[in-house]
Amino acid sequence: MRAVIWFTLLFAVAVVAATSLGTNDGLVSFYAGSRRLDMSLNLFLLLLVGTCFLLVTLIQAVNALTGMPQRAHEWRVARRDRSAQTALRDALAQYFGGRYSRAQVAAQRALAIQIDTPDLKQDNEFTVLGLLLSAGSAHRLQDRSKRDEQLTRALDLARRSPSARSAEEGARLLAAEWALDDRDAERSLQLLAELPPGVARRTHALRLKLQATRLHRQPQEALKTARLLAKHQGFSKVAALSLMRSLAFEALDTARDAEQLRRVWMQFDSADRRDAFVAARAASRFAAFGQADEARSWLRPFWERLSDLSSDERAALASALVDALPGLGAEWLPRLELAAQTYPREAAINHAVGCALSERQLWGKARALLESAAADATLAAPARRRAYLTLAHIAEQEDQTERAASCYKQAAHIV
Repeated sequence: MRAVIWFTLLFAVAVVAATSLGTNDGLVSFYAGSRRLDMSLNLFLLLLVGTCFLLVTLIQAVNALTGMPQRAHEWRVARRDRSAQTALRDALAQYFGGRYSRAQVAAQRALAIQIDTPDLKQDNEFTVLGLLLSAGSAHRLQDRSKRDEQLTRALDLARRSPSARSAEEGARLLAAEWALDDRDAERSLQLLAELPPGVARRTHALRLKLQATRLHRQPQEALKTARLLAKHQGFSKVAALSLMRSLAFEALDTARDAEQLRRVWMQFDSADRRDAFVAARAASRFAAFGQADEARSWLRPFWERLSDLSSDERAALASALVDALPGLGAEWLPRLELAAQTYPREAAINHAVGCALSERQLWGKARALLESAAADATLAAPARRRAYLTLAHIAEQEDQTERAASCYKQAAHIV
């Protein structure tokens, strides 16, 4: 196609030249003193074009000759740049391949080539990446002093260079991750706190913060971070629910008195307070501090909607109610009897209602429910043991010594 175009242009030039120059009989005269030189106008035009072409060619040849040292310098710089890039890629490949000593050597070689080439020193992003690869390899090799030295250099250089700002973010995230590997949660949290707000909300940064807060025993902060991760879909729904529930348990277990436990409970998200397992754990902890009335107030909303809960959730609520029985009021009895009628085959419900009736000294009704719960092997061993002990107490109140002794014996056999 290109050949056709060139031939077409050539034919066009030939036609124009034949049309304009074929009938051109003009003359060009040159005078030098008494001498005169005449030539046709066509020849003059041809010589003019040839002279211009010769001058342009001569100028280009002179430029090529005088620019040869600069081109040779640029070629040497390009060759060293390719060598540095090759060494950096080799370091990256060795690092991912687990050959950390070779990766460190390759990264140092890339940095050495850059240092020896003045024209490459301005590539700060390349320098930061090389330093990070070297620091990462030193971390894997447990050479903490060299790792910290390389990391400090990378952070200082990235802080001074706008072109390496993204590398600075990566350096801080890597430093936080390495601090976690060293079990230095405080250092990791400090590095994460220095991140820009946009970087701190990234999934990887939130994962690191979650690990650091758990390591630093800050379950409340870890719970907030886990909730952010769940919103960013950092976990599956099942994993997120399990993690947030375990973190809520940790936060509740850190309370050392009723007032501190109350503050922890009020700091929870509304979704956490609606979790039956979390509420049951909180009520059990509150009852352990002698605040059974308030513990029952936390459990009451759940007992009013047992049908909306799973059997495991009902079992957790039943166990928590057993812990919060002292001072149980009569207003609970209709609610408990309805639960026993609605779920007659759930041993945890029978156990809780039986213990509650025993607390109210309704021993006849309590005995049947407790005997059913104690005989159910699916009920947890501590609950079955408590059921037999409650039956023994009822038997003692009714002066049935043999039955009481039998219940104590059966409670002792449960392990």
